[in-house]
Amino acid sequence: MDGLTRRDVRNYPPRQDSVPTARRHTAWLAVAWGRPELAADAALLTSELTTNALLHGSVWDRYFRVEVRLTGAVLRIEVTDPKGERRPEPRAAADDDQFGRGLHIVSALSERWGASDRVVGKTVWAELARTDPRQDNR
Repeated sequence: MDGLTRRDVRNYPPRQDSVPTARRHTAWLAVAWGRPELAADAALLTSELTTNALLHGSVWDRYFRVEVRLTGAVLRIEVTDPKGERRPEPRAAADDDQFGRGLHIVSALSERWGASDRVVGKTVWAELARTDPRQDNR
């Protein structure tokens, strides 16, 4: 499967119900593409990235996009929103803060993550790279 690339792109309206919909779809893709060990982490990464897009990058009449790609052992999740001026910045959250931990979760779960500018908006991405435990025992 090393050379095989799988790709899925979905657009979501800037509504709260888009976050769990995108999360479930990404988890489903990981399983359908033969990487069930990545499903839980991929779902959580998608949830964090789409929540950030909704809170910090959305415009009421513009959809945000979730692209998921599997290339070899790397599952990449990209979330594109229309507000390029709002770059993702990890911040320290107080114990009683409701927000401010998402990018720390992204950093802890992913092999690497980052953001790239677009002509309009930005794309925030995270990558998971895990070996299949069945292959480790051969």
